[in-house]
Amino acid sequence: MRSIRRSAADLGFWALCSLGLMMIVGPAVWIVVGLLRSALPLISFRLLAQDTAHLGLQNAIVGTLVLGLGVLVIAGPVGVGAGIYLSEFAGRRLASVARFFPEILAGVPSIVVGYAAYVLLVVRFHWGYSLLAAILAPSALVTPYVVKSTEVALRQLPTSLRDGARALGLPTVTTLRRVLLPPALPGIVNGMVVALAISTGETAPLLYTAGFSDANPTPSLLHHPVGYLTYVVYTDIQLPSARMHQLANAAADVTLLVLLALILVGRLLGYHSARRAARMSL
Repeated sequence: MRSIRRSAADLGFWALCSLGLMMIVGPAVWIVVGLLRSALPLISFRLLAQDTAHLGLQNAIVGTLVLGLGVLVIAGPVGVGAGIYLSEFAGRRLASVARFFPEILAGVPSIVVGYAAYVLLVVRFHWGYSLLAAILAPSALVTPYVVKSTEVALRQLPTSLRDGARALGLPTVTTLRRVLLPPALPGIVNGMVVALAISTGETAPLLYTAGFSDANPTPSLLHHPVGYLTYVVYTDIQLPSARMHQLANAAADVTLLVLLALILVGRLLGYHSARRAARMSL
């Protein structure tokens, strides 16, 4: 009798888990399929070769990739450096105070970050709608995620690694570079991928800082608006034209592909980093 109850409880548990998975996967698949069906008439090489003025997405795709690269260059070193400092150098009291500010920033709505960047960078500093302002706004938004992931990845390492490096008399920089960072790298990479995915999917900060342009981004950092995919999704779906709706859905599909590529690259980097750390530990 007891074994029957255990089997029934086990079956019910797995049924609930399967139902929860379907409640997550089902709507996601439905949305992706719906977007693909709606954008199908526009999916062709012309979509990638023409700009948005000619019902293409070339400038928006290039702008999104450039913005993502800029966020990686700004938020990556700043977030990783702050996470290393909080984990390895800051005292307990200072670390608790320093963590307060990233946590507050992580809770600020993205539209507030965008408006603050508009007032400070676009208006007061007279940068106008520009690439630099469009990079700094989402960088400020996602840096707390990189800080937290870096700190957690380092704090999860066994203390024996630090004690062994200290016993061998290794300098602090060597300990970080050769002993601590390799096994923590998968967690750091995952945090940076999450930050890039968030910045790629954001619209509000870029509306206030990037503006929009039908041309590809220029090397100039100031006074030149930038095109990006989420703007096309946000604006074209509101226009009373079936063609614009198809373009908005196509932009949404391309955005999903960019996010999927980021996740896959992050997984591959994390996998190779984990293998390298495992070889170093042998």
